[in-house]
Amino acid sequence: MDIKAIFFDAGNTLIFIDPHVVLPILKEHGADTDLEGLKEAEFHSRTHLVRRVEDGAWGTENHIWKEYFANLFLEAGVPEDRVEKVGERIREVHRDRHLWSHMESTTPEALDRLARAGYRLAIISNADGRVEGLIEDAGIRDRFEFVMDSELEGVEKPDPEIFLRACRRMEVEPAESLYVGDLYPVDVVGSRNAGLQAVLLDPMDRLDYPVDRLPDVSALPDYMEQLSHRP
Repeated sequence: MDIKAIFFDAGNTLIFIDPHVVLPILKEHGADTDLEGLKEAEFHSRTHLVRRVEDGAWGTENHIWKEYFANLFLEAGVPEDRVEKVGERIREVHRDRHLWSHMESTTPEALDRLARAGYRLAIISNADGRVEGLIEDAGIRDRFEFVMDSELEGVEKPDPEIFLRACRRMEVEPAESLYVGDLYPVDVVGSRNAGLQAVLLDPMDRLDYPVDRLPDVSALPDYMEQLSHRP
């Protein structure tokens, strides 16, 4: 069935941890790293997060994200005895301004290309109630019909209900829909269990899952063009 709707994850798909905020904090607490080092540290932390979810944890549990950040700090070179301090500083900053506030410059044009091709767009995110504001701050809220935030919906990925709820809201069938995200057990497994098709973002080209992978959102318009010509 032809794809009519594309649903996006938010964090690590459309918006990312702002390195201009995080790197100075890490360096202040003893880390000797740069942008590439931060990306590498985040990849390893996210890999650990995926394993925890695969073992049955929910991705929004506080202790899971505490582990995620502790691993990120250590991988980035923060001394072990400074991890708690840097965690406190990061939490303070996150309360004042959300850490996931960086967007790739190529994202708006990719979204516009998808819209011109006739795809309807929306967001389904496991978040803390602030994701719509982040999308507005990024300047891309007008590209989406709605933003679905798990905190406000009372249900989160990978529960199929949140994907089905989005399809009902847009009045499209799950089989007519594609979900784009970065966590295989949350985004791909969850959306597929709801009957959607899925694509996994793999910016470092290191993941090995049975799903089509793209480096970032900017590659999605060409992928959709190729997909439309598949038999």
